[in-house]
Amino acid sequence: MTTDANGDAILKVTGLSKSFDGVPAVEDVSFDVRRSETLGIVGESGSGKTTLVRCILRAIDHEEGIVEYNSRDGWVELQDMRPKELIPLRREMQMIFQDPFASLNPRMTVREILEEPLIIHQVGDRTERLDTVVDMLNHVQLDRDALTRYPHAFSGGQRQRIGIARALILRPDLVVCDESVSALDVSVQAQIINLLEDLQQELGLTYLFVAHDLSVVQHICDRVLVMHQGRVVESGEVDEIFANPQENYTKLLLSAIPSPDPDIRLKPLDRRELGL
Repeated sequence: MTTDANGDAILKVTGLSKSFDGVPAVEDVSFDVRRSETLGIVGESGSGKTTLVRCILRAIDHEEGIVEYNSRDGWVELQDMRPKELIPLRREMQMIFQDPFASLNPRMTVREILEEPLIIHQVGDRTERLDTVVDMLNHVQLDRDALTRYPHAFSGGQRQRIGIARALILRPDLVVCDESVSALDVSVQAQIINLLEDLQQELGLTYLFVAHDLSVVQHICDRVLVMHQGRVVESGEVDEIFANPQENYTKLLLSAIPSPDPDIRLKPLDRRELGL
């Protein structure tokens, strides 16, 4: 098993495959994740990114492969666990969704949204839960007066902060960020990315960061997997992949990153010339 310098891997995926109606969505994907790192999973729409992470979290079941997770009680194989056995692990593995408005119940106040996971997992009494909610609001830089307001009363960036707070309220170790900044304006994206980085340092989080925007991936990720048609076509340290991509598909994705200099013209590569 590949691990970091401390020999501390948190997740290992081996030969994972998933199809829908006989059409492969993920094919024979293998990788590992080091504790406290950010692993980017990139590719265009339909490349299998979201299906992959949903299989890992057992939101959907895959057909083949092994998913090993280094829980607080030791290594477990997630694909063999029954739904009831997975419940305690839900505290350790959480997801931040793409659309902060669609993923929040519009009929619940922020307090109710953040308190719900604590109630489900029987964490604390009412007073302790309120203290936990207020503390998490502080972590995501929202004021206490947000407690009694509903999701529609917030901006997109603020709603995503609420979504992040909900994912982190149980103090997980592994967090899947599924296109968690793609629905936000560029200026707000930067704020949320900086917040995610700060929270990673404060809380010791490990991120699986799913994205199609490679400029974001370059900023926040340590390593990256490049997916195309359900397969991992290239992987490695972010700086190495961006500086010297080996696969034509990776070169195609990198060529579509706009320059911050408006005078530099975007020159994306041609799929046909690359044989894609």
